[in-house]
Amino acid sequence: MPSSCRPICLGQLSAKPPCIGSSPSRINSSGCPGHWCPISRDLPAVSAVPVLLLTLPPLHSEDAGEEVAGALRRESTRAPQEPRPPCHPSPCCQRGAMSCVLNGIVPLGLVLLVCGAQGFFLPNVTHLEKLLSKYQQDRPHFRVRRAIPRADKEEILMLHNRLRGQVSPPASNMEYLTWDEELEKSAVAWAQECIWEHGPSSLLVSIGQNLAVHWGRYRSPGFHVQSWYDEVKDYTYPYPHECNPWCPERCSGAMCTHYTQIVWATTTKIGCAVNTCERMNVWGDVWENAVYLVCNYSPKGNWIGEAPYRAGRPCSECPPRYGGSCRNNLCYRETYDQKPETDEMNEVEVAPIPEEKHIWVPPRVIRPTKPKKAPAVNYMTQVVRCDTKMKDKCKGSTCNRYQCPAGCLQHRAKIFGTLFYESASSICRAAIHYGVLDDKGGLVDVTRNGKVPFFVKSERNGVQSLSDSFYSKYKASSSFTVSKVKVQDLDCYTTVAQLCPYEKPGTHCPRVHCPAHCKDEPSYWAPVLGTNIYADTSSICKTAVHAGVIRNKSGGYVDVMPVDKKKIYVGSLRNGVQSESLRTPRDGKAFRIFAVRQ
Repeated sequence: MPSSCRPICLGQLSAKPPCIGSSPSRINSSGCPGHWCPISRDLPAVSAVPVLLLTLPPLHSEDAGEEVAGALRRESTRAPQEPRPPCHPSPCCQRGAMSCVLNGIVPLGLVLLVCGAQGFFLPNVTHLEKLLSKYQQDRPHFRVRRAIPRADKEEILMLHNRLRGQVSPPASNMEYLTWDEELEKSAVAWAQECIWEHGPSSLLVSIGQNLAVHWGRYRSPGFHVQSWYDEVKDYTYPYPHECNPWCPERCSGAMCTHYTQIVWATTTKIGCAVNTCERMNVWGDVWENAVYLVCNYSPKGNWIGEAPYRAGRPCSECPPRYGGSCRNNLCYRETYDQKPETDEMNEVEVAPIPEEKHIWVPPRVIRPTKPKKAPAVNYMTQVVRCDTKMKDKCKGSTCNRYQCPAGCLQHRAKIFGTLFYESASSICRAAIHYGVLDDKGGLVDVTRNGKVPFFVKSERNGVQSLSDSFYSKYKASSSFTVSKVKVQDLDCYTTVAQLCPYEKPGTHCPRVHCPAHCKDEPSYWAPVLGTNIYADTSSICKTAVHAGVIRNKSGGYVDVMPVDKKKIYVGSLRNGVQSESLRTPRDGKAFRIFAVRQ
């Protein structure tokens, strides 16, 4: 190899080579052998990071010449002092030393670039993560679960206002209750403490509070609210003449303050929270997975010596800010603005409406059909005449309520007995004799009794009864008694078990009037169990809609007949009401429901 083409490697230009490693020699483009130093394997992989494109500054010929000359001088100082043969011109030397030097400098620049790139990488990425975390803080946070589901919130608020509107005696200044977010937050904070006592003490001076807890099977918040209100059975309302000046405390049970807080007239805001406590000490017992309900009220109620509300005509003493507006017996402000939906509330995107395509459809040929028969309507009340006898009309299970006409007082139909009437007696005249009806007629309930050995004659209310009929003159005969039919207004939640449960030999329920729109009440407040024959825990009025005896939009009168329980109640969907099935009921009876002739 010519001496002018001595290999120049990176190790000869620097006292401490920046790269470690070796590689086989190669022939460069000028025909001279060259050496190159690869990047050490200990360096970070270049492919693992974004590629940086950098442009090296151009080298000036004078600088390159000086650098090469210096390298040659250092090389000559280390070579032995022997006579050097003359350098004959070669292709490499003819192109000059500059060309060979550049062939070594270009790889040198690339090596320096890659080796120096170590400064761009951080072997320990902790510092980099800290820098990135500053910019990740502005990301949108995910939604968190609400302290109380929206359905439970609406149930609590609706039930409170419904119960406040139906107090007895009626309230003249009962105000409408609204939900308050701040009270909800304070209830959340206390519910998470899982402490079975009122608190925190710093807030109790300004808010009212009701607590409830349960474990086991699911119970809705409305169940606890209703149990608070049920303390009304132990509470006696103090009338104004009893308050001199302070009202007496009239609670005959263990506690009535839950009820009085619910119906405290000046309380206008409520906020509740539900929390599941893994372990909760309840009066010395540790309950696992206890469901804790906290409701806070403002302004607080239960002031000692004061009545919860003023008795009188509903909404007759509302505060002036309500402007005389009334809603469901509550002072209500019509201009009350509902709070806008927050980010926590779900948004539902409306699907785009597809474009209407006009497609010609051939007209359908309608064939004449037979008119459908109207469904048979069952009535419990039977219309009778003045001379209708009990033994002739009482056939089947529905012989217990009759509609008598007017003018039976002077009729000649006979009756036999007093209090207990023989089955051959006139039903309507027996009712007049007993005092249940007058000459104007009306409804009468009949109870069938067993055989009676004899009957006593008497004269009552202008009707003369006889002692014995031809049928009972020589032997005992069947008998019956009569009673007056009452009429009662119900709400959508009253059940037969509450109104008139079944008792042998039979029970008479009053004729009831149902309000409108009972179909819309939730099933956990107004359940319907069965079809045709219903469990007595069913809502009477919602059952009437299911059975088709009244219309949901108008309501109306219905007759109810309690019967003994069934083994199975089958659910069905009728008139927009879904009834539930019930198998092997442990307790409770049943009932049938009938339409009323208008």
